[in-house]
Amino acid sequence: MPLALLALAISAFGIGTTEFVMMGLLPNVADDLGTSVPTAGYLVSAYAIGVVIGAPLLTALGARIPRKRMLVLLMGLFTVGNLASALAPSFGLLLAGRVLAGLPHGAFFGVGAVVASRLVSEERQARAVATMFLGLTIANIVGVPVGTALGQGLGWRATFLVVTGIGVLAMASLARLVPQVPQDQHGGLAHELRALGNRQVLLGLLTAVFGFAGVFAVYSYLASMVTEVTGFAESSVTIVLALFGIGMTLGALVAGPLTDRALRPTLYGSLTALAVMLVVFNFTVHIKWAALVSVVLLGAVGFMTTTPLQMLVMNKAKHAPTLASASNHSAFNLANAGGAWVGGVAISAGWGWTSPTLVGAVLAVVGLAIAATAGLLDRGPSEKSRIVAGSDSVPTLSEVR
Repeated sequence: MPLALLALAISAFGIGTTEFVMMGLLPNVADDLGTSVPTAGYLVSAYAIGVVIGAPLLTALGARIPRKRMLVLLMGLFTVGNLASALAPSFGLLLAGRVLAGLPHGAFFGVGAVVASRLVSEERQARAVATMFLGLTIANIVGVPVGTALGQGLGWRATFLVVTGIGVLAMASLARLVPQVPQDQHGGLAHELRALGNRQVLLGLLTAVFGFAGVFAVYSYLASMVTEVTGFAESSVTIVLALFGIGMTLGALVAGPLTDRALRPTLYGSLTALAVMLVVFNFTVHIKWAALVSVVLLGAVGFMTTTPLQMLVMNKAKHAPTLASASNHSAFNLANAGGAWVGGVAISAGWGWTSPTLVGAVLAVVGLAIAATAGLLDRGPSEKSRIVAGSDSVPTLSEVR
């Protein structure tokens, strides 16, 4: 694999760390800034709002900017947002810093996925995209636990200063390792918007919203489940979350080659496996060893959905995949927020701590139904799972076997 993928993975590591580390630092932030933990929880939502708004907006504004320069600029904005968060003297300014840090998230992964696919041969493009996403999954194994421990020991500001340093390293890596990637011949905002209106692209985004919501209906309350139901001590929660991250990494490693071989079957299989594992977890969560195994498997099958969904919307957007690719991350963050909300409603309704598992299974089945419907409606030319690289070529599609 090209070294440029390492630069993309380093950037993804920094983004993944800052996205999820706030969940473990909420008590520290609340104590330091004189607010409550529930109010501090808005900092998690603020980042997600930044992603949802920034993904289509920044991608559209940068449609004519060379992709390498765009990646560096987006990582620069990410770095500034984390520095602003680290130095924020008040809760309001910290909230603004979180929105600022979230703005480039979706656009970066959208542009980065297109760049990654152009760096390798046609038959390895999904693996290249999955390699970039490995940085995001490894952040959940290493970055989030270490960042949480650092914030608890030296103060939450130290964590965001370290992430700022990762952002600077990522910018240098992108500038040094990523080659110039030619723009599409038919690029531009109007062309990107027309591609985003493709029915298959919209169904792919809708699949992401519902299917991935099933993951976050459980992940958002995983700490409470394993302490209140499984019986683990609070000190073990970090280990449980790291196991989930290990599962995510395994899922990303498996998803790349499978998506290169057969895109839609990989998507159908991962969503089916996710629904099944969510139902299984409703029972295994009561047994310590079984719960730990299930957490790894949940992370794996949940993250296996991301690569085929990413490749699907890029392929169906045809000659203008960047905006569709970025919008996919808006869809994932809507799934994060929606899954957490639905899971919380189930718990508040008195259905018990394990109820988000069954709610999540229903959401995964809805996502599978949308994906299957999209497959049935796709009566165009033979579907392709990869975007062909080339100095002057535009993306084309290759047959799914």
